[in-house]
Amino acid sequence: MRKLGGVHTPHNKSTAHMQSELLPIPPEVVIPMSMHTGAPAKPVVAAGDIVKVGQLIAEAGGSVSSPVHSSVSGKVMSVGNVPFATGEKTTAVRIASDGGQTLCEALQIPAVSNTAEFLAAVRDSGVVGLGGAGYPTYAKLRLKESVKLDYIIVNGAECEPYITSDTRTMVEDAQDVYEGILLLKEYIPAGNIVIGIEDNKAEAIEKMRGCCAGVQGVEVKVLPSQYPQGERKVLVYNVTGRVVPEGARLPDVGCIVINCTTLAAIAQYIRTGLPLVSRRVTVDGSAVSAPKNVIAPIGAPVSALFDFCGGFTQEPKKILAGGPMMGIAIPDVSMPVVKTTNAVLALNKKDAAVPEETVCIRCGRCMRNCPMKLMPVEIETAYRSGKPEWLDMYKVNLCLECGCCAYVCPAKRQLTHTMKLSKRMLDDHRKPAARGAAS
Repeated sequence: MRKLGGVHTPHNKSTAHMQSELLPIPPEVVIPMSMHTGAPAKPVVAAGDIVKVGQLIAEAGGSVSSPVHSSVSGKVMSVGNVPFATGEKTTAVRIASDGGQTLCEALQIPAVSNTAEFLAAVRDSGVVGLGGAGYPTYAKLRLKESVKLDYIIVNGAECEPYITSDTRTMVEDAQDVYEGILLLKEYIPAGNIVIGIEDNKAEAIEKMRGCCAGVQGVEVKVLPSQYPQGERKVLVYNVTGRVVPEGARLPDVGCIVINCTTLAAIAQYIRTGLPLVSRRVTVDGSAVSAPKNVIAPIGAPVSALFDFCGGFTQEPKKILAGGPMMGIAIPDVSMPVVKTTNAVLALNKKDAAVPEETVCIRCGRCMRNCPMKLMPVEIETAYRSGKPEWLDMYKVNLCLECGCCAYVCPAKRQLTHTMKLSKRMLDDHRKPAARGAAS
């Protein structure tokens, strides 16, 4: 099988062997309604309401959406627009905590005895893709009858530098991951369930192999530690040898990928009835005093996590939600932890410096290291020349936006940013034709 491209980044996984610690409940949480792909959730509470842990505070806003639950007990202070990490405004519920963490009396263990009940439980849990994608898990598992599922791939690769929250889930919550696998095996039939883990996670590999030993149709596949090993299309290829064509979805090639922490959260809900109200977050980076893995209530301010880790050794130049390759820079530490927050990183001036671009020397490194075998240098030329038809020819929409091209570029071209802009240019170019076809 032909090996896909990628890069060998420094791992910097200093928290990989650190037991997760519980964050003290903050005085206030701000819980956004847009913590997932798809339609925002619709608030069902108002200012002045008293809420408890696990209580529904927003219902799913459509077929591709996810409900939202309170992560603390206390009083709703407001429901309104707040700045989001992307710079946009989003509706959020602000709750003042009473410090008691009283569970909602209405919580109950869901009855699950068939596929329909299992999918309903996944929907009600509020679980979305916790590896960072944020796609509602219920919608992912709701497969068309025509789909013949050959592989369910449990993603334990966690290939980005610094991040170890998935690793700690596989170590600390191995039984939950295992129970999640058994649920999938029973209610989402597939020929094979494969747990993909990079070879630099020996403890997680041992835990998962120990749990799944002797379970027919379930195996642990050890993968090379190469970024972006955990990207879903790359993972499908490296586990099964199957290629996901442009415009196709994973089920079209008989596969689905589900993150290991997502799977653990589903199992925890079906066992306890407590929906998704907290996140294990890696707190690290060159400006952090004492890096840790922290279990935080959803809606807690990022500042509380950094304070819990001893603050900063120096003023951070950049703060990221997620990893250094695909994470996003957040404007300030008041931003809340959301369902998809697997890490927050504070980088010092040296590590956050943006290098000066120089002229492309046509070395070809971007092409050799692209996992999708694209030609970033030609795509950049097409974009700068205003040629969307060339972008189509060069298959820009296959780009994963993983950042490998920019990482290896000796001229420090901002290729990942250009790829994103190129996709937008091609989309704008196609819209008139699509409108004409529809009329």
